[in-house]
Amino acid sequence: MIAQEQGALGGLSFMPTEAALWLSGAVLLVTAGLCWVAWSRSGFRRVVGLLELLRLVLVTLVVITLCQPEWLEVEPQEQQPTLVVLWDQSDSMRTRDVVNLGGSDSVPRTRAETVAPLLDESFWLPDMQAPSSEAGAAEDLSLVFEPFSSGFDPSASGSDINGALARVLDDRGGQDLRGVVLLSDGDWNVGGSPAQAASRYRMSGVPVFAVGIGSEVPLPDLELARIDAPTFGVVRKPLRIPFAIDGTIGEVRDVTVTLEVDGTPMKTAVVRVPAMGQAQRNMVWTPGVTGDFELTLRVSTDATEKIVDNNVGTAKVSIRDEALNVLVIESRPRWEYRYLRNALERDPGVEVTCLLFHPELSKRGGGRSYISRFPAANELSRFDVVFVGDVGIGPRQLTLAQARQLRNLVTAQASGLVFLPGRYGYQETLLASPLGDLYPVVPDPQRPTGVGSAKPGHFSLTSLGQRSLLTRLADSDQGNADVWRRLPGMNWRAGVLRATAGSEVLAVHERDKTEFGRVPLIVTKTYGTGKVLFMGTDSAWRWREGVEDTYHYRYWAQVARWMAYQRQMAQGQSMRLFYSPDRPQNGDQVTLYANVLDALGVPVTAGNVSVQAISPNGDTRTVRLQPGADDALGLFLGSFEPRESGTYRLVATCTETLASVTTEMSVQGASRERQGERARFDVLHEIAAVSRGRMIEFAEVQSLLTDLAELPAPDPALRRTRLWAHPVWCGLLILLLAVFWTGRKLTGAV
Repeated sequence: MIAQEQGALGGLSFMPTEAALWLSGAVLLVTAGLCWVAWSRSGFRRVVGLLELLRLVLVTLVVITLCQPEWLEVEPQEQQPTLVVLWDQSDSMRTRDVVNLGGSDSVPRTRAETVAPLLDESFWLPDMQAPSSEAGAAEDLSLVFEPFSSGFDPSASGSDINGALARVLDDRGGQDLRGVVLLSDGDWNVGGSPAQAASRYRMSGVPVFAVGIGSEVPLPDLELARIDAPTFGVVRKPLRIPFAIDGTIGEVRDVTVTLEVDGTPMKTAVVRVPAMGQAQRNMVWTPGVTGDFELTLRVSTDATEKIVDNNVGTAKVSIRDEALNVLVIESRPRWEYRYLRNALERDPGVEVTCLLFHPELSKRGGGRSYISRFPAANELSRFDVVFVGDVGIGPRQLTLAQARQLRNLVTAQASGLVFLPGRYGYQETLLASPLGDLYPVVPDPQRPTGVGSAKPGHFSLTSLGQRSLLTRLADSDQGNADVWRRLPGMNWRAGVLRATAGSEVLAVHERDKTEFGRVPLIVTKTYGTGKVLFMGTDSAWRWREGVEDTYHYRYWAQVARWMAYQRQMAQGQSMRLFYSPDRPQNGDQVTLYANVLDALGVPVTAGNVSVQAISPNGDTRTVRLQPGADDALGLFLGSFEPRESGTYRLVATCTETLASVTTEMSVQGASRERQGERARFDVLHEIAAVSRGRMIEFAEVQSLLTDLAELPAPDPALRRTRLWAHPVWCGLLILLLAVFWTGRKLTGAV
């Protein structure tokens, strides 16, 4: 290995390698010998002696150049050393969990109250200015206090520790930044990882001393963590309101949850919250009139919980009359088709249209609510849900063009598509059509007509199915499980291998399996802006046994409304507006979708479509919507990010058709910053370790003063002038070479 050493002569510094030193010495000795020989051959002429001396000087200068000579100048520090105290002022610092502060008061204090005494210069300066010739702490320090919460984005709610640390280094990195004291609970939820900024501090030689504020054990608390009420409901139809309660109490608690409608209590329920866990339940309310209502859920307080202001949640819901347009397409009038049609026709909120192909007959099925042909493109766009029975691509059935229209209805117009396979296996031909990508399962090619069994099989709900509103046939979880267990079994199912990627399996066969697991029977999928459902049996009509329409009617009514939910948000005669997610939180990215039709009902492919988003405080933001994919005719989309909670008014307009539609969007007020969360000292430990500082808890903060007082003064600044690369040095070498060769010519030397 070639070692590198540095020597200094006055203000000069050389950095030769060991090999360069040996080579330089050898070159100088050889050159000196050659110069002596040349001078002696000339009879020791004076002019030749001067030229040979110049030769030796030139070689010496070249050797010096190879040793990289530099001129060093020491510049004393003129700036006052700085210590930055960076303190967290986010909402999580209002958590009341700091105990054992050494006083007589046993009441826990908030994290912000605990930090307050450390925001006084008198706490830091006396000990740090004690004389110390070694550490240089006798210098006057410039003490700077800087608060932080959301870093570079003041409008965001959260803690951006990485952004705050990076900002200090960017603003004061050119000064004599001696160190940073970070007063925080370590709860970061905005921006990048704090370890990124800590790495920059390490490279800059600036340590970060972290003081952990708070408790790593969460406070005893019951919190209404989520309320997922739909944005609209149907008059005289049950409205299910899912909610979740988080508990950080070490014991099981039975709490009372009250549902209020516009301040009037409507229903109560007792919910068991597990120790240090979460309980998920549903409240059911049947509205009797139309209008806009505010729903409020209240969780009873517990004697041990420390935070009681997070036990309430609100959501706004619009109750309206309903008119769903449903198209049922079938090949033959099997039992499943007959009972499905009857159930939908008895639903006052559904208008049913049926297309019965009868491929073996010369005429199609007819009667009340029947049509004789597949709807044209402008007629098809009015349907919210399409049921595709045992139908495929072929003579007297669907064509490829019609399959493409159904695909566009789902992808661009947010309609729902329900696949109901049958024993003829016609749906297998749909896989090679434009509807193939929408199919949520992979059929078994060895069983195109399905699997029959003399022993009835039953549904088994998955974990997703147990929580889904689509498969909710009873009000309680246990009651719902009991209903599905008692439902009459099936003697036929579709031949299915597995669900496709991105699909959600709600129910499987209780015993039939493939190499991929149990056979999926109820599968859902989101495709484009719409939804797809696969029902893998034709025996749902048997659910009427002994109970008539109780479960059969309820299931298909839920399916129809769930599939059409997006389309029903806001619609006019030639324009429809919907958004996702339907219950956004402030700070979420909301995607806006608009379907635009012309006066003839044909989808508009190009146009100037915009949405005015009016916030609760009256601020208006214009979102220009862009056309969707080529196969998504009539669809325009855009996005924006709501920054405050409350009700937004969305007004969509199209310049070409002069159509407009208005709706309201409720933005939940949940914040990234929540009181009662445990302190994250692991984050502070990582910051301190990476930056070569130290992390301590608040009880040990006095010991930090000694560390700060012993911080070494930074090395004096050095200004280097590279002589070997300086133009004057290069010019000197060239000048001496010119003099040498000119002298040789004048003296007649060869």
